[in-house]
Amino acid sequence: MSTPYLRILLWLACLVASVSANAQQGDCGFIQNPDRQAYCRAISGGGSSQCGFIRDGDLQARCRAETGGGSSQCGFIRDNDMQAACRASADRASASSNSSSQCGFIQNPDKQAYCRATTGGGSSKCGFIRDSDLQAMCRAETGGGSSQCGFIRDNDMQAACRAKAR
Repeated sequence: MSTPYLRILLWLACLVASVSANAQQGDCGFIQNPDRQAYCRAISGGGSSQCGFIRDGDLQARCRAETGGGSSQCGFIRDNDMQAACRASADRASASSNSSSQCGFIQNPDKQAYCRATTGGGSSKCGFIRDSDLQAMCRAETGGGSSQCGFIRDNDMQAACRAKAR
């Protein structure tokens, strides 16, 4: 292949990558809660700078952990279930092999099953979730795709699901 064709292919690859990232963040714009919207933007490619727009301290710490700050940021979270979920998610982001082991510390059974499914357990774990919105989100994130998000009744959660499942 000649050089002009390689440049065109490279340009097209960059264009597709930027459209994909913008599509994810674009879905975040449909979230009404400003803290959840900033969190969505951060984990959908916006990076840790978006975490600074979050007022809720627990969510801000989770955001920082999941956007490169590591699981040490999870120690600033007061809610025990959220702290364990944060550690599992941060471990997953850093490709740690023990990410799902943190899920065992979550007391809420639905959140524990969601954690196990999204940190390597697969979509079969989603069947243990009783909350239908969370179950649909789980299925979307573990391979079901964004079509599963349509089963979610909560508008903010549906928009967050679409951003994550792309």
